[in-house]
Amino acid sequence: MGLKVAVLMGGTSFERQFSLESGKNVCDALVEAGHKVVPLDTVQELVPTIRSEKPDVVYNALHGKHGEDGTIQSLLEFLGIPFVGSPASVCHRAYNKDALHSSLQKYRDLTGEGAVASWPQGVFLAKDAFNKMGAATALDMVPERVIGGFPVVVKPAHGGSALGVHKVEDPEQLGEAILDALSYDDAVNIEQWIDGVELSVSILGTGWDAYALPPVEIVAKGQFYDAAARLDDQLVDFYCPVRPASLSDDPAEAEAIRAEIERAALEVYHAYSVRDLGRIDMIWDGAQAKCFEVDVSPGMTSHSLFPAACEAAGLSMPAVMNELVLAAAGRAAFER
Repeated sequence: MGLKVAVLMGGTSFERQFSLESGKNVCDALVEAGHKVVPLDTVQELVPTIRSEKPDVVYNALHGKHGEDGTIQSLLEFLGIPFVGSPASVCHRAYNKDALHSSLQKYRDLTGEGAVASWPQGVFLAKDAFNKMGAATALDMVPERVIGGFPVVVKPAHGGSALGVHKVEDPEQLGEAILDALSYDDAVNIEQWIDGVELSVSILGTGWDAYALPPVEIVAKGQFYDAAARLDDQLVDFYCPVRPASLSDDPAEAEAIRAEIERAALEVYHAYSVRDLGRIDMIWDGAQAKCFEVDVSPGMTSHSLFPAACEAAGLSMPAVMNELVLAAAGRAAFER
C-alpha cells in the first residue's frame, strides 16, 4: 500500500518555473511507484492545507529561497511532518556558498581525514557594504584579494540555477555584474574563475551509506553553464558518465581521476551532513576537484542533472522516489 505524499513546488523564488517542472516530474514518478500524491504550490496557504491533508511524508521540490535555505524544512520540523531531504540546519548552511571552505575544514578537523575536495578562493561582500559603506570604491582591490585576478566569477552568495552569475573579464565589467548579482540576493561572492571540466556529481543516501552516481560532464556552448543553458538543451551538451578522454588520455589515469572526483563529492556531502540526496557541482582543473556548490534539492526537470545521473546508473526515477519517501517515513517512525 502506497504512502500519501505531499509534493511542494512552485513557490515565490526566482526559480519558480524550475520548481514547477521538477515537482510535476516528481509527482509522475511517485504515482508510477504506487503512491497517492498531493501536489501543493506553496504560493497558497500551505500550513492549513498540509495540516488538513495529513500526508505521511513530504517531498520538497522547491528550489531557491524558502525551498533550499532551511525555511520550509524548519516549518515541516515544527509541524512534525516527515520529509525527504536534509534538515533545516544543513540546508541553511549549504545555501550559503561562502560556507564551503569552513565546513570542509571543520569536518577535516573532526575526522582527521585527508583532504580530497578543494574550492575556488574568493571574497564575500554584503549588499549593505555597497549601499551604506562605500565598498564600490574599493573594487580596484579585487585582483589583490582574488588569487590570479581576472577573469573572476561574480555570483549571488545564495541561490541557484546560475541566476545572476557572471564571468567578468576585466575591471570595467565588475560593477555591472555585482549589481545584477545583488538583484537576486543580499550578498555577493567574487571568486577565482576556474578553467577545466565542469562536472556535477549526484549522491544518494545518508551518512556512510551514501554513494555517488556517475558524474555528469557539462559542456556549455557559451562561456559557462548559465541560467539560459539550464533552460535550453540546445545551449549545452551533457555526457554521463563523464568521458574518460576529458580527464586524461590514459584510460587508467582517467579512471583514477573519476574516482577522486567522486570521493571529493562525497567528502563535501559528508562535511555538510546532507541527507537522502544531493548534488555537488565542481570543476576538475587538471589537478584538483574544485567544488563550488552544494545542492540539497536537486532539480528533477527533463534536462536536470540528477535524473541523468540516475539513468546512467540504471536507476529509474519511480524506484528512486519510492526509496526516498519510504526512507523518510521509516526514519520518522523510528524517531517516534
